[in-house]
Amino acid sequence: MRYLVPLPVVVPLFGAALTLVLARRPMAQRVGSVTVLVVTLVVAVLLLWQAHWATPLVVHIGGWPTPLGIVLVADQLAALMLVVSAAVTLCVLLYSIGEDQADPGEHAPVVIYHPTYLVMTAGVTNSFLSGDLFSLFVGFEIVLAASYVLLTLGGTEERIRAGTTYVVVGIVSSMIFLTSIGLVYASTGTLNLAQLVGRLDALPADLRLALHGVLLLAFGIKAAVFPLAAWLPDSYPTAPAPVTAVFAGLLTKIGIYAIIRTETLLFPDGRAADLLLVLAMLTMLVGILGAVAQSDIKRLLSFTLVSHIGYLLFGVALTSGPGLAAAIFYVVHHITVQTTLFLAAGLVERRTGSTHLDRIGGLARIAPLLGVLFLVPALNLAGIPPFSGFLGKLGLFQAGVSAGGVLPWLLVVAGVLTSLLTLYATTKVWNLAFWRPVRLEDPEAPARLPRLMVGATTVLVLLGVGLTVAAGPLFGVSAEAADDLRQRTPYVRAVFPGSPP
Repeated sequence: MRYLVPLPVVVPLFGAALTLVLARRPMAQRVGSVTVLVVTLVVAVLLLWQAHWATPLVVHIGGWPTPLGIVLVADQLAALMLVVSAAVTLCVLLYSIGEDQADPGEHAPVVIYHPTYLVMTAGVTNSFLSGDLFSLFVGFEIVLAASYVLLTLGGTEERIRAGTTYVVVGIVSSMIFLTSIGLVYASTGTLNLAQLVGRLDALPADLRLALHGVLLLAFGIKAAVFPLAAWLPDSYPTAPAPVTAVFAGLLTKIGIYAIIRTETLLFPDGRAADLLLVLAMLTMLVGILGAVAQSDIKRLLSFTLVSHIGYLLFGVALTSGPGLAAAIFYVVHHITVQTTLFLAAGLVERRTGSTHLDRIGGLARIAPLLGVLFLVPALNLAGIPPFSGFLGKLGLFQAGVSAGGVLPWLLVVAGVLTSLLTLYATTKVWNLAFWRPVRLEDPEAPARLPRLMVGATTVLVLLGVGLTVAAGPLFGVSAEAADDLRQRTPYVRAVFPGSPP
């Protein structure tokens, strides 16, 4: 099944070229895009099945021997991220198609949107499968270029300004990452992740710490870790609803994925653990305090996105199997739920003409289904039992208590407080936008929402609920992935099966 490994990258790129050729045939373009993402999802599920029940799959692109050529590795972590990202991008694409059918060309020019969206998908999947630092850098750059186009669709002044901020931050992060790649290669003579395992271990401790710090800085910007997260709340809310949703669900998780991969595979000594714990706590608290102060749904959700990055960093910083397993589970949960909430916010904006809480109200009466589509993922995000958000946070808190020490206990307290404030923030949205008397800003807003937009959001709501139902097996996969990451040998032996790196 090794031939399947490049397909999550190749198929979206082929689809991008195909949809560009079909630019004058919108219906064919939509069918082609959906087909491409369905194929990507099926391939991702097959890769996860193989990685879970057998061994990681490795492909050496072009037949070049490792470490000379590009290596793609589908272990359990990469395959799990592929599955959830493919499912989310498919649902968001269907949502955007429904939006475009209702208002042709108004929100996202179809000629530009579909090819760019598929290129971004290829960049995301390449980042998850990359077996060397430079290939990971290329994946980041593909995502950056495509996301800038998506962020500025429509060419409004507000979107151009937000897109400029986003791309400047992205370029700075890329420069830092590229510098770190040069330093790593100069120090070890390789960029292959499996080969770096042994060579980094042989370096002096101070040099390893310096390389570690530069990589963390680059990935921390991508992941929107405090104090490197100020760009996110100003960039995401201005984009079209489907673009904001897929950005919120996936783009910061690429940075978190890179942190998980490097912290476990390249720097397992835990020397940065205390720093990461402090950053996790600050990210939680600063993000959620920003959310509580907001009066716009999109900006509020953007700040909750920042705050919940802290939970993911918490699990990684614990450097334990249970903590890492809970972090992986929470990544899957957060991608799904955060994307759903932004899609629901897009439906609110379409129904009322605004997402500002001072201008809307009464949605629970005039659009009860929309109320359900917001309330369920909101309770999930806040960690209300028995949803997957509660289960993921419980796993993180248990791992923190088991680790002992002052900092883990402070993180547990901060996590509980963040969860309570998340509930407060989402309850505020519910009370003002849904529960109080009708107060619509735009009297010409459509009385009915497009079925495809509602259907795509409903599927993601059900997927979020399904994570609760399937929490046991998903935690099992997360625990096995965490064990493989901490042992390091399964990854190294998959890339170098016959000889040591």
